[in-house]
Amino acid sequence: MLLVAIAGSLYFWKPAFMLIVALAVVVAIWELRQGLLAKQIDLPEQPLMLGGVIMVVVAYVWGTDALVTATAVTALVVMLWLLRRGIEGYVQTATASVFTLIYVPFLGSFVALLLSEGGLGGGGLDDDGVAGILTFILVTIASDIGGYVAGVLFGKHPMAPIISPKKSWEGFAGSMVFTVAAGLALVVFLLDGDWWVGVALGIIAVVMATLGDLCESVMKRDLGIKDMSQVIPGHGGLMDRLDSLLATIAPIWLLLHYLVF
Repeated sequence: MLLVAIAGSLYFWKPAFMLIVALAVVVAIWELRQGLLAKQIDLPEQPLMLGGVIMVVVAYVWGTDALVTATAVTALVVMLWLLRRGIEGYVQTATASVFTLIYVPFLGSFVALLLSEGGLGGGGLDDDGVAGILTFILVTIASDIGGYVAGVLFGKHPMAPIISPKKSWEGFAGSMVFTVAAGLALVVFLLDGDWWVGVALGIIAVVMATLGDLCESVMKRDLGIKDMSQVIPGHGGLMDRLDSLLATIAPIWLLLHYLVF
């Protein structure tokens, strides 16, 4: 159902896709708050959620300068909001709040920046922003598929046994092959860019997706939890699905913005 909503919004009226992104930001902030409660860190979710949605919107409408400003203002508002709780735990909670602000809505807002490349309205594959979003999603999926297939068939050498025992160097190699191939094909045939940009895109995507997955695994182990939540039955939390996407979106936007669009 979610995939249908994403495809429909991108094809017919892409601003609707921003509603999905904003909702994902709100849910992800809620999940992080639930996870951090295991360490008695209580995030102020109201200003984080409101500020996060505003960051997504201003990034889509007004671009990078507006995103930086909205991020700074939200961080200040959150720190002022926490003054009401008093002195105890202020530094710890404020630090975790700013971390959450950067990790979820700030990185997530690069989806809005990428989507706005083709203008603020419309949709369809002839729109640069829509084509960029599809490229971003598909190369990240290619990384996951390549890693899973190669890991299951050939995985023998753990990459980070303490952090993620199932992740292997063979899986990483499979991710690299699949993602570079996907990046090359998408940049050349969908975005009409140079082949070497596609190769660079694939390499950057697989490295960042792997790091994003490992970072979230470290977070969950530190918090002593298996999944961030159970909002996706049988698959854990939304953050368990977004870790790779959040890690790859900023460098992918940077590459496509300056070398393709």
